[in-house]
Amino acid sequence: MAELAVLSAFLVGLLGGVHCAAMCGGIVGALSFRNCAVTVRGAPATTARPRYQLAYNAGRIGSYTIAGTIAGLIGSGGLLFDDLLPVRTVLYVVASLMVLAQGLYLAGVWQGLAHLERAGGRIWIHIKPWSRRLLPLDSASKAVALGALWGWLPCGMVYSVLTIAVASAHPIDGALTMFAFGLGTLPNLLAMGLAAEHVRPLLRNVRLRRLAGAVIMSLGAIGLVRAVQPTHDHGATLTLQEMHSHGRTGH
Repeated sequence: MAELAVLSAFLVGLLGGVHCAAMCGGIVGALSFRNCAVTVRGAPATTARPRYQLAYNAGRIGSYTIAGTIAGLIGSGGLLFDDLLPVRTVLYVVASLMVLAQGLYLAGVWQGLAHLERAGGRIWIHIKPWSRRLLPLDSASKAVALGALWGWLPCGMVYSVLTIAVASAHPIDGALTMFAFGLGTLPNLLAMGLAAEHVRPLLRNVRLRRLAGAVIMSLGAIGLVRAVQPTHDHGATLTLQEMHSHGRTGH
């Protein structure tokens, strides 16, 4: 199940490029220096642009990884009640349903995740002012810091993958899940920053959105089936923490 979780997280990030472009397109455009004549240590803006794009995305993926670590810790706490309730099964079912919801959201069929984004906006209003202090973006370190802040932008796609990280029930598994998601988002956002005029029309294609949404929905459906099937037992879903425990005890 852990391998499926990481693969699903990566594919959600990759196929959700339309949503990424909508949420982060503004800041990615700012990093492209199309409207400012900035030079970096004597280099023209066009030379510095790829460096800043990579720096911004490194900060963003770093925040995702931290969030995944926290989510995994929360999930591991839930396993304290595993003898009383089928906690892991419930976590995987919820995670799969969230992935299904993300597919519907991306395809434009159901906008339920927008409510989560609005709820997250209450936190974002306290973070956003810090991002303004990093302007103008005239150094790679500022781009990293801005990306780290932007990683906490309210986003239904991030929330859906965070539920997978919670279901992993271990901080390392949760971190790997969100890191994989961040890597999945990287190609689309780099393309938006470096060739926006060519990429934007493709990402707005309705058929492409629906196809991507259908694939993500299929991932959620597969996860849901695996979570509830009778053969899904404890031994098939050992977390890294449990494996370490077995290694120490010799059992």
